[in-house]
Amino acid sequence: MSAHLSPYKIPGLLLVEGKAFPDERGLFMESWREEDFAAVPGARFVQDNLSKSRQGVIRGLHYQKRPSGIGKLVRCVYGKIWDVAVDIRKGSPTFGQWAALELSGDVNRMLWVPEGFAHGFCALSLEAAVLYRTTGYWSPENERGIIWNDPALNISWPVEHPHLSSKDAELPSLSQTDNNFVYIS
Repeated sequence: MSAHLSPYKIPGLLLVEGKAFPDERGLFMESWREEDFAAVPGARFVQDNLSKSRQGVIRGLHYQKRPSGIGKLVRCVYGKIWDVAVDIRKGSPTFGQWAALELSGDVNRMLWVPEGFAHGFCALSLEAAVLYRTTGYWSPENERGIIWNDPALNISWPVEHPHLSSKDAELPSLSQTDNNFVYIS
């Protein structure tokens, strides 16, 4: 029972669609399978994180600079989110471009966000729970981010006045952020 992995809008991002088996009792699905990611560069997972957010919360746009860059396999397990990834690899033909999609607990799909991308999401439902599997551990000294409404990115967020943490509200623009990712073709 393998998931289907397909490129998603920006090279490096992958849409991961699993199989679900619903019946009158509910449903069964595999939420993750190691062999599905064996050929995905950098997808060796070491930790799972869970966040819960209320409607209108934006978390992000976050990343960790090298040497602590991490990839994330993002899944909404309850509710709905607008999930966003921004290419921050200097020299990339898609530098500064973003891709987004709706993830929900009702659909067995995830987004693979490799290192070199900033990631964030907005809770669309009254409450949303997001599980993300990471390829590295949190490194406070390398934690960085980009302000959610950077005009240079022009992300189409589904909320005008989001609820933000004080830390996220003070993040710099992409042009001012401390970023050491370089695109390698």
